Amino acid sequence: MMSQDSLTFRNAGLNVGSSDQVGQFLCSKFDEISTALATHTLAVDNTYLLFSTYLVFSMQIGFAMLCAGSVRAKNTMNIMLTNVLDAAAGGISFYLFGFGFAFGRSSNNNKFIGSNFFGLHEIPSSLDGFDYSFFLFQWAFAIAAAGITSGSIAERTQFVAYLVYSSFLTGFVYPIVAHWMWSVDGWLGAAATDRLFGVGAIDFAGSGVVHMVGGVAGLWGAFIEGPRLGKFTRDGKPGMDMRGHNASLVVLGSFLLWFGWFGFNPGSFVRILVPFRGSSFEGNWTGVGRTAITTTLAGCTAALTTLFARRWMTGHWIVTDVCNGLLGGFAAITAGCAVVEPWAAIVCGFVAAWVLIGFNHIAAKLRYDDPLEAAQLHGGCGAWGLLFTGLFANERYVAEAYGPGRGHGLFMGGGGKLFAAQIIEILVVVGWVTATMVPCFWLLHRFNLLRISAEDEMAGMDLTRHGGKAYYNEDETVTPEFLQPGGGVGQFLHLPGQRAVVGVQPKGLPKQEFPDLEQ
Repeated sequence: MMSQDSLTFRNAGLNVGSSDQVGQFLCSKFDEISTALATHTLAVDNTYLLFSTYLVFSMQIGFAMLCAGSVRAKNTMNIMLTNVLDAAAGGISFYLFGFGFAFGRSSNNNKFIGSNFFGLHEIPSSLDGFDYSFFLFQWAFAIAAAGITSGSIAERTQFVAYLVYSSFLTGFVYPIVAHWMWSVDGWLGAAATDRLFGVGAIDFAGSGVVHMVGGVAGLWGAFIEGPRLGKFTRDGKPGMDMRGHNASLVVLGSFLLWFGWFGFNPGSFVRILVPFRGSSFEGNWTGVGRTAITTTLAGCTAALTTLFARRWMTGHWIVTDVCNGLLGGFAAITAGCAVVEPWAAIVCGFVAAWVLIGFNHIAAKLRYDDPLEAAQLHGGCGAWGLLFTGLFANERYVAEAYGPGRGHGLFMGGGGKLFAAQIIEILVVVGWVTATMVPCFWLLHRFNLLRISAEDEMAGMDLTRHGGKAYYNEDETVTPEFLQPGGGVGQFLHLPGQRAVVGVQPKGLPKQEFPDLEQ
C-alpha cells in the first residue's frame, strides 16, 4: 500500500528518487548562494579594514609634519628621519615578533603573551579570522606608539637609540599590552573570554594601548636624557626660547592626524557588515558613523577650550597650543569613541584640554622637557580617556561593540566594575612600560648611546649627523634684466657672517648708490 506522500509525488509525475535529487539540487544551490554571500561579506570587511589601515598609516605623515614644525630648524632632518625609522624598523620587528606576541594563538595560549603567527606563520587563519589585512592594520597602530615616543626625546637623541627603542617598543612592549586588551586570550580587556571583574576594561581604539604606551615610554626617555641644553637655567627658571620653527607644519600635521583618526577610531570595528542584534537597519556601519562623530566632537571641544584657556592665561591666540589641544581631545576619546553618546564626547574633550594644560604646568615646574608635549598629551589625556569611558560608557553601545555581559559607565547606571577595570588598565600600562622601557633607556645611557654630545646639540644634528641643513634659502641667481647686453656686470659678494649676495652695477649710475659693490 502506497503512502500518502508517494501518491502525491506519483500524481505530480515524480517518484521518491526524483524528489530526493531535486531536493539535493536545491540545497546545493542554496549552499552556493550562502557561500557567495559569506565571501562577499569577507571581501567588503577586508576592503574596509584596508581602507582604514591606509588612513591610519597616513597619520605617519601627520606625525612627521607635526614633529618637524615643533623642533628648531637645525634638527628638522633628524626628526624626519626618525619618523621614517619608526615605520621601517617597526615594520620588521612587528612582522617578526610583535604580531605573534599580540595576537598569536596556539595550543599554548596564555593570558600574558601570544604564542604563534611569528613572521606571519599560518596567516591567513580561517580558524581565528585573521587575514593579511588585519596584520597591516595592527602594524599601523604599533608604529603610531613608537612615533609618539620619538617626539618626547627629539633634538638630543642619538640615531642608534631610535633604532633600538623603536624595534623594542613595537616588537615586544606594545604587543604585550595589545594582547592583554585586544586578544580573546587576554586577561584585561572586554574582548577577552575571561574578563577582569567579569566585565573587562574598555579601550576600543587605544587610549591606553597606543597613546599611554607611547606617552609613558617618551616620559622615561626624556627624563633619563634630561632637558635640552639651555631649556632651563641653573636655578630652574625658564631659559632659551625653544619653540618650534614652523607653525604652518604644525597645523598641516594636525589636520593630517585628524584625517587619519577617522581610520584609527572607526576602523577599530574591523568589520563593517555586521548588523546589530534585533535590527534590520542599524549595524556596525552605524557604529562607525557614530564613532567618527564622537571623535570629531571631542577634538573640536578640546581645541576651542584650549584656545580660550590659553588666551586667558597668556593674552594671545596661540595656534600651536590649539593644535595640541585638538590632538589631546582625540587621544582621550579614543578609548570610548564607540561606546559613548555624542554629548559625552564634548565632556571628554573639555576635560582633556585642561588635563593637557595641567600636565604642561607640572612639567615646567619639574623642569621636564618634551618638545612636542607628547608624554603630557598622549599619556595624560590617554589616561583621562580611560577614566572617562568608565564613567560614561553607554550600556546599549557597549553591547553592540562587544556583546552582552560587559560593564557600562558609573554615571550611566552601570556600577563601579567597569570604572575599576579602567583604573587597573592605567596602572598596569604605566607599570609595564616603566618596567621595560626604563632599563632600555638606562642601558643606552649607560653605554653612551642615548644622548648626543653638547657640541652636536648646540650646532644641530642636521649639520653634524645628517650631512647638511634641511633648508637652503640662499638664492645666487642673477635676474634676467641684468643679463641684457650692456646692462652691467654682476659680482658675488661674500660678506662675513651673511649669506652670499649678488650685486650688480648697471652702467650710467653713480657708484655711491651701490655702496656694497667693489669695482
